[in-house]
Amino acid sequence: MTNYEGNSRWHVVLPTIITAIAIGMPSAMAQQPKAKSPKSLRLYVFDCGSLDIPDTSPYQLKKEELATTMMSVPCFLVAHPKGTMMWDTGAIPDSSFKPDGTHPPLRYAKSAKPLTAQLAEVGYAPPDITYLALSHFHWDHIGNSNAFAGATWLVPKSERDVMFGDPPSPRTEPANYSALKNSKTIFITKDDYDVFGDESVVIKSAPGHSPGHQVLFLRLAKTGPVVLSGDLYHYPEERKLKRLPTTEFNVEQTAASRAAIEAFLQKTGAQLWIQHDFVATAKLKKAPAFYE
Repeated sequence: MTNYEGNSRWHVVLPTIITAIAIGMPSAMAQQPKAKSPKSLRLYVFDCGSLDIPDTSPYQLKKEELATTMMSVPCFLVAHPKGTMMWDTGAIPDSSFKPDGTHPPLRYAKSAKPLTAQLAEVGYAPPDITYLALSHFHWDHIGNSNAFAGATWLVPKSERDVMFGDPPSPRTEPANYSALKNSKTIFITKDDYDVFGDESVVIKSAPGHSPGHQVLFLRLAKTGPVVLSGDLYHYPEERKLKRLPTTEFNVEQTAASRAAIEAFLQKTGAQLWIQHDFVATAKLKKAPAFYE
């Protein structure tokens, strides 16, 4: 494990809170009681927008093969008795939102509500987050990462290296995670990283889509085991028809990671939640409701 000591939590999140106030979100932050540590594992799902995919050919799928070309952009908060973890932070940074709730275009993404405002509605603010983990570094998963630079960042070194490489990858927006450079960081060196030490929240290596792409396994008491996919798949049809995108960092690794995770799903009986599955994600209950 390697650690980088960063600035204080309030120093890095203060701009985010100021932005929330500027766009008219202080009431939720001021009035919602601070969340208490849960007695058992909880998963909150936040609506962080959608992607209107202009061309599906990189996924080796024709439009007529898809239920919809749209992709969802969820963000997740894991609340554990021993701490909290954000998993993916959306595409649109909260700082982009105007007072009227709109935001300027960012590639082909749109979002209706800032992430920190949704967090506030369930009693959390960025300084309350213990860990930050990203499935990978692409632009539609890192939008609000700077808000959580006060958390401990859990990341494979290969992923961090590409994030801060020069020149930057065109598949991301470095300004939206630049503060992580000074965050306290733990490099994940194992295929399975047990976040809280009780096997209920495990980050699993699944490289291929990016150098250090990963998925998240959750052992929820009532819901049962769940795997959050990152971009292991994008469309459910990709999984059903066994199509491999043409734009993977390493397509052979992606094929191997898919096989390994599918075997893990069979072994554990876990559900696979494809994060970009627009239809399935729309059916998930959103915060302030939660899964447990």
